[in-house]
Amino acid sequence: MSDAAALARLMCELGYETNESEMQSRLEKILPDSHYCALVAVEQGKVCGMIGTFACHSFEHNDLGGRILALVVASDSRRRGIARRLMAAAEQDFAERKIMRIAVNTRFERNDAHQFYEALGYQRNGFRFVKTLR
Repeated sequence: MSDAAALARLMCELGYETNESEMQSRLEKILPDSHYCALVAVEQGKVCGMIGTFACHSFEHNDLGGRILALVVASDSRRRGIARRLMAAAEQDFAERKIMRIAVNTRFERNDAHQFYEALGYQRNGFRFVKTLR
């Protein structure tokens, strides 16, 4: 919870306008749920990145699957291997929980992210469709 302000800033860098109180509210729901995992990267005492994951059952498979819900590194901390270390930590957490299938979504325009995930061994396998209900 003490990282809520820093995490809100990171969400803004991803393009999701978020303030500290909104992030606190989200964390109050996420942190007690063992299906979620939130890891932060800290440099010189400052949160500079985060990865959020989720483990879930599916209709298609018998075992749990993992999802990377958010990965972001502060713009002034990029290109230093922080995202790779966050991914490695998340993958290790999944493996310790016997989760061997991981999915991640990115927006079409995030070409750097696509290349990053492919360099880590992730493969493109479909599209995501989104609709906001009113």
